[in-house]
Amino acid sequence: MKIVMVGAGYVGLVSGACFADFGHEVVCIDKQESKIAALKRGEIPIFEPGLSELVRSNAAAGRLSFTTDLVGPVSKADAVFIAVGTPSRRGDGFADLSYVYAATREIAQALSRYTVIVTKSTVPVGTGDEVERIIRELRPDAEFAVVSNPEFLREGAAIEDFKRPDRIVIGAEDERARQMMAEVYRPLYLNSAPILNTSRRTAELTKYAANAFLATKITFINEMADLCEQVGANVQDVARGMGLDNRIGSKFLHAGPGYGGSCFPKDTLALIKTAQDYGTPARIVETVAAVNDQRKRAMGRKVIAACGGAVRGKTIAVLGLTFKPNTDDMRDAPSIAIVTALQDAGATVRAFDPEGMEQAKATLPAGVVYCSDAYECVTGADAAVIVTEWNIFRALDLDRVKETMAAPLLIDLRNVYRPDQVRAKGFTYLDVGRGTQAPEAGTKTAAA
Repeated sequence: MKIVMVGAGYVGLVSGACFADFGHEVVCIDKQESKIAALKRGEIPIFEPGLSELVRSNAAAGRLSFTTDLVGPVSKADAVFIAVGTPSRRGDGFADLSYVYAATREIAQALSRYTVIVTKSTVPVGTGDEVERIIRELRPDAEFAVVSNPEFLREGAAIEDFKRPDRIVIGAEDERARQMMAEVYRPLYLNSAPILNTSRRTAELTKYAANAFLATKITFINEMADLCEQVGANVQDVARGMGLDNRIGSKFLHAGPGYGGSCFPKDTLALIKTAQDYGTPARIVETVAAVNDQRKRAMGRKVIAACGGAVRGKTIAVLGLTFKPNTDDMRDAPSIAIVTALQDAGATVRAFDPEGMEQAKATLPAGVVYCSDAYECVTGADAAVIVTEWNIFRALDLDRVKETMAAPLLIDLRNVYRPDQVRAKGFTYLDVGRGTQAPEAGTKTAAA
């Protein structure tokens, strides 16, 4: 099939490369000439494990190409996927759909035969209706259908998620469009991937509901971690005890400094605004978003408290900057609030991340000292903070770390290490929610 991906960002590039790997003929379109030129040279603008190889191999095979021209490819396409950004809109936090609608207008002018227009971008309920209205207004003669096909890709595991999905959601009002989408995803039928056919609005809401629920699980276990610290319980054991219940499941029950990234922050906010507009406020989601924002800054205060309540004149090493491992994405990363809080308190911040350094330089406040590796980062530091659980931080030479630090203080915001092992090396060690910061037994009880 001939597939066009409008937008060569994270979702568009991953989806386009995977569709090409299925055997489809895919053209990725983007307005940024420099991005398209780089892609033609085999240079990938984002870090995603396996993506460079996938793009290069399918481009070499002639199944994947890149261009800034929309008209030619769309006029020949069977399906056109809209995969442009939908960032939070300034002022009200609602999803900014200007890029979606601009792409829609350009697509409308290029249609020449029956084409399925697919919204792959994460969009609020009713966006597909507006996309259809725009096209019908501009091209009343056009034969087309509008489908919602939300993506469920985890950064760092996107290719695996695309090729072995938990489910494929297709929201369509037209049977011909459903059949076309079935053909697009036919290779995945062989893997018995669950296909959920719904109405268009149901598909749009499913994406937001899924992300909001996962964000809620993260926020819930983070609040339990705070309680564990006060009562002397271990949040990892609590999470394990919860997760063994099949009704709950173990995923997304890992205490830490809060969620970030390109999806959860903006999607929870967009769902909140949509629910308010329809007069059905999503109170749980509102609380989740508020608690998560507060938690990131609170992690900065946790570090300051660990340093004796003041960090002015001290050097703090921050290990990990991206919002999660195996990505270079800095969007809404907890490190931003943590570094800002430390600098506001007068600390000098040294930082290292395996993939996110360039993005961090454009995102973090000025004055951060960027280092070439973890050991340079901790040299002379009064405290080291693990913010992102990259694998290279899981097996640090603790003896070497201790020798190079000004003070052996390790604050582990991802619970990477076992407390007894780190303390045996002579470190003062603090983690999140494993009872290691609990008051002395008997100083505070529920009865009291």
